[in-house]
Amino acid sequence: MAQATDLKGKDLFKQDINASILARMSDEVGDADLDERKVTRLGQKSVDSHYLVGEITGPQEIPSDEYREALTNLLTQEADSELAGALGYVSCITMSPTIEEYLATSMMVKDEFRHARVCYKLLEHLGVDVEARIKSFDFTLRVDEDDLGTTRAAGDARVNIFYYPINDWYDFISFNFCMDRGAGHQLEDILMSSYRPWARVMEGIFKEEMFHIAHGDNWVKRLAADPETKPKMQAGIDRWFPRTMNIFGRANTPKNRLYRELGLKVRDNQEVREAFATEVKQRLDEFGLQMPDWQPDWGKIPEEAVFAAG
Repeated sequence: MAQATDLKGKDLFKQDINASILARMSDEVGDADLDERKVTRLGQKSVDSHYLVGEITGPQEIPSDEYREALTNLLTQEADSELAGALGYVSCITMSPTIEEYLATSMMVKDEFRHARVCYKLLEHLGVDVEARIKSFDFTLRVDEDDLGTTRAAGDARVNIFYYPINDWYDFISFNFCMDRGAGHQLEDILMSSYRPWARVMEGIFKEEMFHIAHGDNWVKRLAADPETKPKMQAGIDRWFPRTMNIFGRANTPKNRLYRELGLKVRDNQEVREAFATEVKQRLDEFGLQMPDWQPDWGKIPEEAVFAAG
């Protein structure tokens, strides 16, 4: 609680979240309706693939070892990132400045654990020993490095941004604003995945990620509007925006082309990065904050994007 003492008493979060929480608690595998108004960034972009969206309805229909390997790789990245992200969010509950935020942040943690469970269940259907995998790695591991670049600090498949610690409320909100938004842009491709079980469960996950993004936007807007808290909010965005920009991978890579041919992705890595950055700039302009500088070191950025989660 000490980290958030300067936020006490401020009118920061008045929206009624109970209805959203109840709806999300009842939506375990994406059965609730997807709000189509939220899916605006991909629009009607066609899939660069000879597979139709949702054509492959289960493991028994996987057409090749190549497809199975690619699907398993992407699902493992998402599952490990969801689990590491959930564990990283746990400590943020006690940073909450209001009772409403204890509830909202707790529900976000619950969401991330559910996302991990869903993705690991899909991996189990593909023959992966999930229990052995979870026991093999320390998903609570965090590092003190100021800049990991794009390297991983351990052997699990999480995106490297989940190795950074979240130290206070401004860190949490900046991570929430940047990383949940970045993950949302990546997950849009999965909504159109040729592997129907993945696309199906992604409807519920994507809806919850939109809630997370709205939560981050709400807090950034309010903290940026207060002269007392605006500098700390800007510093948090300056710290987490470059880290998020590193998750998307390089442009026009052979692996990305393969994923698109298999119908597991829709866009090139650079397209996703640019869509994310454009939206961030629009929001920061609206909130009166500065867009941080990001100078890519393409030699250090991994060839392929790691499917993240927020």
